[in-house]
Amino acid sequence: MKHIIVISAAMALLLTIGLANAKDFEIIKKSGDYTVQIKIDKNPPVTGENKMDIVIKDAEGKDVTEATVVVDYGMPAMPGMPAMNYKAKADLKGGRYTSTLNFSMSGAWTINIKIAKAGKTQSVKLNVDVK
Repeated sequence: MKHIIVISAAMALLLTIGLANAKDFEIIKKSGDYTVQIKIDKNPPVTGENKMDIVIKDAEGKDVTEATVVVDYGMPAMPGMPAMNYKAKADLKGGRYTSTLNFSMSGAWTINIKIAKAGKTQSVKLNVDVK
């Protein structure tokens, strides 16, 4: 009986350590001359609030800090449920744009990051599976 308790405790400890060291959801995408690094604080993203950081670099590798960044995200319509579409402004903080996405339910979501600078708009699209 003691062996079962010790083994169960060891497994619980390993699981806790594994969850504590889980990395953010991270992806790097290209859009025109921009390289866009996107991080979401939970991996996988979860129902409710998720913090997003966006770092934008130009063709020379310099941070883009004078853009207006908006995050459109949504879930397509399904039987018995209309499409859900949300918009979140991303604010510049310390060289990165930050935003909070509030996923209302689990499932497949699309995220479209719009970067507007000097009258030109670039977009980065990605899909996430919210748990």
